[in-house]
Amino acid sequence: MNILITGAGRGLGVELAAEALERGHKVIAGVRTPEDPGPALTGLADAYGEALTIALLDVRDEEGIAALAAGLQEQGVALGAIINNAAVLTARETPIEQLDFQDMLLTMDINLYGPMRVVKHFLPLLTEPEASIINISSEAGSITNAYPGDYPYSISKTALNIFSQQLHVYLRERGVHVLSVHPGWMHTDMGGASAPTDPRSSATGILDLLEQRKAPQGHFRFVDYTGKDMPI
Repeated sequence: MNILITGAGRGLGVELAAEALERGHKVIAGVRTPEDPGPALTGLADAYGEALTIALLDVRDEEGIAALAAGLQEQGVALGAIINNAAVLTARETPIEQLDFQDMLLTMDINLYGPMRVVKHFLPLLTEPEASIINISSEAGSITNAYPGDYPYSISKTALNIFSQQLHVYLRERGVHVLSVHPGWMHTDMGGASAPTDPRSSATGILDLLEQRKAPQGHFRFVDYTGKDMPI
């Protein structure tokens, strides 16, 4: 299977790439600086050779996304999965009275519009059998468990969940498996040093969901990395 992963240079993204390659998949790792993708992704390139393609993919750059998709299509590349992983966390614990709306604009641009741009241009390539779209969401996107603060991140992830639901309805006749996935509170640059979840464990669970096409028990397409339904 060919798997496109955005934000693949570090954190969960690079662990998803490593797990997918270990399972025998081919990976297109989207990063903003392919000339300097970081030591982890460089190590994977050395280990897996042509199974890993490191590509320029900035989720804010629609023209660049379109160009990458067109180039891959010209090469006859078909995708089996898209994992929208790229995200930012801004204005951490900032009260609404002090919120800078530049943080809102940036976060929505990356966390919501980024996945939408990627799906817009790569959906025509998603033609392998039993294809999947995995949008990396967060428990912060649950309306049921809403909390004050983290406004840009939480609102962007809530919106990403409805986008996943819309994609599910749109693509179910094509048999495309769509999920929003809470990856757990992970020990990454974003999650911080006190986070309890190993990002490789999360990546393993997400790849299991992708390969096994496990559907949520409830109506909504929002689960955690173990497959457990999340409250919408």
